[in-house]
Amino acid sequence: MDSHINKTKTIKAAAITACLAATTLAMTACTTPQEVKPGAKIERSNQEIIVAGQRFNVGAPVVLWTDPGGYDAYRVDKRFGDIDSGKWENIKESIDTPNRYNLRYGKPSQGMWSKDELEQIRGGGWELEQLQEVVDQFVYHYDVCGTSEVCFRVLHDMRGLSVHFMLDIDGTIYQTMDLKERAWHAGTSNDRSVGIEIANIGAYSKKELSKENNALDQWYKWDENQKTYISIPERLGDGGVKTPNFVGRPSFNDKIKGNVQGRDLYQYDLTPQQYESLVKLTAALTEIFPKMKLDYPRDEHGELITTVLPENGKDFSGLVGHYHVSKRKIDPGPAFQWDRIIDDVKKIKGKK
Repeated sequence: MDSHINKTKTIKAAAITACLAATTLAMTACTTPQEVKPGAKIERSNQEIIVAGQRFNVGAPVVLWTDPGGYDAYRVDKRFGDIDSGKWENIKESIDTPNRYNLRYGKPSQGMWSKDELEQIRGGGWELEQLQEVVDQFVYHYDVCGTSEVCFRVLHDMRGLSVHFMLDIDGTIYQTMDLKERAWHAGTSNDRSVGIEIANIGAYSKKELSKENNALDQWYKWDENQKTYISIPERLGDGGVKTPNFVGRPSFNDKIKGNVQGRDLYQYDLTPQQYESLVKLTAALTEIFPKMKLDYPRDEHGELITTVLPENGKDFSGLVGHYHVSKRKIDPGPAFQWDRIIDDVKKIKGKK
């Protein structure tokens, strides 16, 4: 009798063990990524940015510097023009160094890296956690070029400078380098910031606009319904805009007047497509970099500050215009909708 009971228990135990094994196997099959054959092509979503070698989703169209049609800030030669005349040996008289970027040398609150820290980063590469200790500003620029293709030609080929992102009129984001790099775009903020050049021909004074064939008249026209649209000058072709036959329109039909650095200026706003992508990129960056506050510089009344900050924004962490970190600059201009950015990012993040 006892023998029969023990045998029955053994059979039941074996059955339970087999059941658990089968369940574990099924769960493993569901949770373990499918094996990818060596040499197999792995597709990406075309909506990711690269930070310290890691991919992060943005939810907006992104073209990386490694993609066809991308803009590579790591290149030494010119991106445009004749290949031979654009080689480094033929342009080094006009551009100071072959690199248009360098290493981030310090942390906002602690100053320069120690020699040991610098050697670790230089030799072993950035850990994401290290980069998160450094980056706490997102600098908004307008490019005064009108499209991202023209911007890269001017910034990289002609001026020997760089920026992490460019945002074209159709909402396409171009990332030109890993965010671990120190791009040359915002002077004293370069060590701590990520920068973006937004395609927009810029802001101008009334005196500047009184001149014949001024920039705004060249770049903005009106259709038969008196709706404003971006008219890329014929000399630039389609301006390199990725979306075929794209017609860009400012978010407001009329010019916006505002005061920046003590000057009254006029500017056409960004396109709705640009705002949509910029909001998503800003949301992503403020998640990736915890020290980057979701706010812009405000005065004692909570209003946007439209002049350079004390010590070029040394004590501010968050979203800044180029004019906040340099008294010589007026971008992103008076039309830029700071509250739209903040409010829409909060909606994405589910915050009130």
